[in-house]
Amino acid sequence: MLEAVKISKEFPGVKVLNQVNFKFYPAKVNAILGENGAGKSTLLKILTGAYTEYDGEIKLYGETVRFSNIKEAQNAGIAIIHQELNLIPELSVTENLFLGREILNAFGLLDTAKMEAEAKTIFEKIQLNVSPRTLVQKLKVGEQQLVEIAKALLSNADIILMDEPTSALSDKEIENLHRIIEQLKSEGKTIVYISHKMDELFRIAEHYTVLRDGNTIDAGEMKATTEQDLIRKMVGREVLIEKKNTSTQFHSTVLKVQDLNLNNPVVKNRKILQDISFELKKGEILGIFGLMGAGRTELLETIFGMHHNNSESTIEINGVKAIHKQPKNAIENGLAFVTEDRKTEGLVLGMDISSNISLTQLASMGLLNNTKEKASARDYIEKLSIKTPSETQLCQNLSGGNQQKVVLAKWLATNPQILMMDEPTRGIDINAKNEIYNLIKILAANQMSILLVSSEIPEILALSDRILVMAEGKIKASYLAAEANEDKLLKSALPE
Repeated sequence: MLEAVKISKEFPGVKVLNQVNFKFYPAKVNAILGENGAGKSTLLKILTGAYTEYDGEIKLYGETVRFSNIKEAQNAGIAIIHQELNLIPELSVTENLFLGREILNAFGLLDTAKMEAEAKTIFEKIQLNVSPRTLVQKLKVGEQQLVEIAKALLSNADIILMDEPTSALSDKEIENLHRIIEQLKSEGKTIVYISHKMDELFRIAEHYTVLRDGNTIDAGEMKATTEQDLIRKMVGREVLIEKKNTSTQFHSTVLKVQDLNLNNPVVKNRKILQDISFELKKGEILGIFGLMGAGRTELLETIFGMHHNNSESTIEINGVKAIHKQPKNAIENGLAFVTEDRKTEGLVLGMDISSNISLTQLASMGLLNNTKEKASARDYIEKLSIKTPSETQLCQNLSGGNQQKVVLAKWLATNPQILMMDEPTRGIDINAKNEIYNLIKILAANQMSILLVSSEIPEILALSDRILVMAEGKIKASYLAAEANEDKLLKSALPE
């Protein structure tokens, strides 16, 4: 269906793709594997007409094609589901679905009724239970991801590119997506699938292509390989992530949270968080696990002072009562918060690395000190092994893993005593994950206290000294690392 022959792509000072070859087959899920920065996203942008300048040849149905824009690729039957949501929050679901392909009536006006009817048909297919008139900004992240999927299906494309489509989905939504993929395969569609979740790829993919540093390393049938073999090809060496089994004794309490409640701002007399109490010790990594909607993110946000007018709690830091009316108060008290969405909440993508890192630091005498700013950035680039030509590189040009390291650097520059991390490795590859895991362990060994929210059980088990399990806005269970396992965590996380 789709073939690339010796595709190369360069940006100033960086060769992103180097004579890459691949073949994608109909009625199959064709997986593309590789670390962040391997060239996967660049490859998709070439296939969809977003990048028009490149060397090599793209063949569609055996014929050479070269798209001059995204619309041409869409007209040729190629659709993409983006990892980073490509929706307009202020528009309705229907308006997002039909943006650029609006249906008009005989008078040249928008045929809203017909568009909404088609939207409902697509929603039934993907089991998305929302009104077509709902504003996108009112949807949960998982629902927004399903709207992205609906956009691709609406185009009736023959080739559907999926870039980390399950990174924001719950287990139930992932099962639903896999059901949709099986249906598309039965219709002869070609699915190109990027994911860092190995268990997922082995469940649904038939064929794989491995990229490393912009080069094609290998391709073949999924049934003829193993997870460790693929990881070795991706990173060029063995990467093992093991469960943490330590029983370290922690004594000094750094953070104490008592009776934390968060009211639902929309539904009266309903709480998002209810009666949350826990302690975080010095040098401890406290994992917080739960399914989507359990309230994990809202818990960190409330502690950080983002919902002061809608919440109540007693918070003590080092035995002293702390009132966080806004994030500034939390930062002054030694807290830092690495949010889940690095692109919209963690970084200013159009600014360079040094500017992003300095955002959390106070300027001397009210003026920016460019010399110190650049020196600090270079220091963190070295400490965190951020892959970049220099500190002047724009963050939008970095891979996901390196973007996440810049977010970490930004907060580490505040010298926090408590680091809160919400899904710190979402959407990054196995090697970048391992690097961030090692960094987290080093920070804890140096007596930094860490609150770690993750929906990935292997991640929670690999890092946590102790684990809290949340469900429906409450803490349902607490485990020491040595006694926790996947079965216990999942059972505790299920709503009653």
